[in-house]
Amino acid sequence: MLGKNRMFWRRNIEGYLFISPWIIGFVVFTAGALLGSFSISLTKWNIVGTPEIVGLANYQKMVEDRFFWQSIKVTLYYLLNVPLNVVLGLLLALLLNQKVKGLSVFRTIFFLPSVASGVAVSLLWMWIFNPRFGIINVLLKKIGIIGPLWLGSEAWAIPALIIMSIWGVGGGMLIYLGALQGIPTAFYEAATLDGAGAWKKLLHITVPMITPVLLLNLVMGVIVSFQVFTQAYVMTDGGPNYATLFYVMYLYQQAFVWFNMGYASALSWVLFLIILVFTVIILKTSSSWVYYESD
Repeated sequence: MLGKNRMFWRRNIEGYLFISPWIIGFVVFTAGALLGSFSISLTKWNIVGTPEIVGLANYQKMVEDRFFWQSIKVTLYYLLNVPLNVVLGLLLALLLNQKVKGLSVFRTIFFLPSVASGVAVSLLWMWIFNPRFGIINVLLKKIGIIGPLWLGSEAWAIPALIIMSIWGVGGGMLIYLGALQGIPTAFYEAATLDGAGAWKKLLHITVPMITPVLLLNLVMGVIVSFQVFTQAYVMTDGGPNYATLFYVMYLYQQAFVWFNMGYASALSWVLFLIILVFTVIILKTSSSWVYYESD
């Protein structure tokens, strides 16, 4: 019995030693950073001075901060890109799931933009959206349409960034493609014998079978959309007239432009809670439309 106890404790100690690098990293760089940011959110601190404890004043300040509400409004508006990218990614995956020549080349072409650098892509789209010589307005002019100012217009700045987000649709497309190829062909064969057409196969076999992947891309799309920063920072700097003042950009300005680290930390925690609420809502409602084989 004593030998078994020693062996039990020895194996446990060895196990903890092997995972200790991860435990240390989590405690120091994740849990520690979270607790540190929350404590900072309860202070007024400009990095170089001594933090002054102000309690919940930073959170109360948000209620009267019009730029905070503007950043919320802008970010929620940008969320329209999520369903657009989900649908287009799925349609693209359906097209690239066909048996045609050169399919691997097309898959590579559509996927490559999703791994391009954010700054490089932003600079490229600045040229595309240029109101004078950008390719979009040039093409519109050829058919007699005067194009908008795009990034220089309060009304068109966010739609322009939503259009730009389609550039990265290849990432979601690749995940959908993997899900489509995992659907057993026996389902389609049985549906064909029952006289089902392509549309019915899509609605009653393809879509239900890939709903877990749809859920994944939906959640990830919402999370990523709440963290938009590079595009607005490089292309518009929050303008015109704060029309592209995304939440994370406002957080960045508070922290590293005006050095209001306490308020910035409070903003980061509110962002965490907003993302958490959206994620929980999506997961809670998923039971009514997501199909799992174990069900």
